Amino acid sequence: MGTTTTLKLDPEREQAILHATLEVLADTGYDALRLDAVAAHAKASKATLYRHWTGKADLVVAAVKCYEQTDLIEETDTGSLRGDLLAILHAITDTMTGPTGQIMTGVMIAMQRDSDLADAVRTSILEDRQHIIHRMLDRAIARGELPADTDTAIFEEIAPAVLFTRIFIQGQPMDQAYLTRLADNILIPLMTRR
Repeated sequence: MGTTTTLKLDPEREQAILHATLEVLADTGYDALRLDAVAAHAKASKATLYRHWTGKADLVVAAVKCYEQTDLIEETDTGSLRGDLLAILHAITDTMTGPTGQIMTGVMIAMQRDSDLADAVRTSILEDRQHIIHRMLDRAIARGELPADTDTAIFEEIAPAVLFTRIFIQGQPMDQAYLTRLADNILIPLMTRR
């Protein structure tokens, strides 16, 4: 994923193109996004976009990933499984309820129809999140808070689904009390059961 050539864009120019991509994506949605519209919005040529990104899916993933670097999950080590879980749940909630959440919801829907986009998102954005979560769980195992045979998929399968349902389907507020219940009553008991 990434660039299609070894020529590098000026970092400011690249940021301007990625920012324009997000603005067009927010206005049109993924399906209607056209590279000529992004190029016009960024005051760049379409050829410039194709020299640096393989196509629409690659450009959108680069734009979302760039935005998420300052908006999503950072590596957090609070010294305890519970503290790490709450930190990550807060980060996911902040992302889902912020501008990235609206964009990612549209991207997730488009993934069902566009296999190139689905592959790009899974191999880029989702893998980054999985690495952070696996490191969190490895630390908890090393501290003896989780059994060595913990199913690491539990967090990845349950937490985002519960948060997505509460925020987007039920339209319920996400507060500290709810995140604490999710960690204490669902995630930790499932992960620590032997």
